[in-house]
Amino acid sequence: MKNENIIQYIYGIADNALILGQRLSELCGHGPSLETDIALTNMALDLLGQTRSYYQYAAQLMADGKTEDDIAFLRIEREYKNVLLVEQPNKHFGYVITRQFFYDVFHLLLLQELQNSKDEILSAVAKKAIKEVSYHQRFSSDWVKRLGDGTKESHQKVQDAVDDLWKFTDELFHMTQDDMLAVESEIGVDISLLKEKYYQRINKVLEEATLTTPETKWFQKGGKQGIHSEHMGYLLSDLQYMQRTYPNMEW
Repeated sequence: MKNENIIQYIYGIADNALILGQRLSELCGHGPSLETDIALTNMALDLLGQTRSYYQYAAQLMADGKTEDDIAFLRIEREYKNVLLVEQPNKHFGYVITRQFFYDVFHLLLLQELQNSKDEILSAVAKKAIKEVSYHQRFSSDWVKRLGDGTKESHQKVQDAVDDLWKFTDELFHMTQDDMLAVESEIGVDISLLKEKYYQRINKVLEEATLTTPETKWFQKGGKQGIHSEHMGYLLSDLQYMQRTYPNMEW
């Protein structure tokens, strides 16, 4: 497997963590309670820490002088390979939690398999991140249950979020050409095999939360090919502002 394919495979994982981490960081100081605010901020830091490990490895493979900062801040929108789910905006707390829950369940399943990668660095990153992501899934799952089985208003807001975000979940399991090459090389994870277990876990929590699983069979995709929603450009303008205004800054 060529280095360029490995780099693109890394982007397919790391860009999700970067963009979702950026979304969560926007909430710093805006959580519904101090404890929840700190938890969401720490989750953002976890995701950005994972992003750094992936990007540092990608920069090493490039061997052209580029750094993790270049990868994070100096690519254009079409070069990011994150799924559409993680770039969706922070509409309200229930929406944030639902988006997080939908991604966390997938993320943990992915890391559990990625730790078996023949690539020692990817395996090490996965093993280190599993503990963090296990907490993320526990946190978001518990909040989905609390809000879904809470007041009439909290139930309706989370149900609306589930209905709106459901159309982005199927893209999590789409295999790109780089994904398939990584699987053939025993470096990557066949994410298509995680789909059944994912929806089983999602449906179990939704049932406990007294929420209804959407029946729609229509899903949106494109993020993995660099075709993003209208929200991505605004997000990147915030994320990249300092580096583009003051070049060569470091994290």
